[in-house]
Amino acid sequence: MRLFTRTLTAVLLSIAGAAALPAYADSDNPVEFDAELAAELGADDYGMKRYVMAFLKSGPNRPEDPEEAQALQRAHLDNIRRMAEDGKLVLAGPFMDRGEIRGIYVFAVDSVEEAEALTATDPAVQAGSLVMELHPWYGSAALMKVNDIHSAIAKSSP
Repeated sequence: MRLFTRTLTAVLLSIAGAAALPAYADSDNPVEFDAELAAELGADDYGMKRYVMAFLKSGPNRPEDPEEAQALQRAHLDNIRRMAEDGKLVLAGPFMDRGEIRGIYVFAVDSVEEAEALTATDPAVQAGSLVMELHPWYGSAALMKVNDIHSAIAKSSP
């Protein structure tokens, strides 16, 4: 699990770093520190901030009826959208291998308790279809821009 967490962290930092840099930024044109943007994103001196990462795992009450499963998934996605619009969820997505760990959330909150309260609003968690494993995490403040960028590149929403 430690190797998985390190790999995931490296991927997320790469994504966040790329999202934060303007297209012209390269080794010949370095980007200068932007104090206003750093303050807007809640960045510390290293361009980082506190988050809580959630691993969404299969719960004991997975719906067997396809219509019930589809309705629960729709409610789950609607809740994700609401948390993102509220600025509390900066990253979410499923894992593609259909293993026990179904997906991740990265919450823009300072404490595991705040993240627990947010996960309790997820209909899939309420139904026992998913359970959450929460961990405090320190990552690039640039992640705070991911949802804005995503909105600009998505032709449709789930």
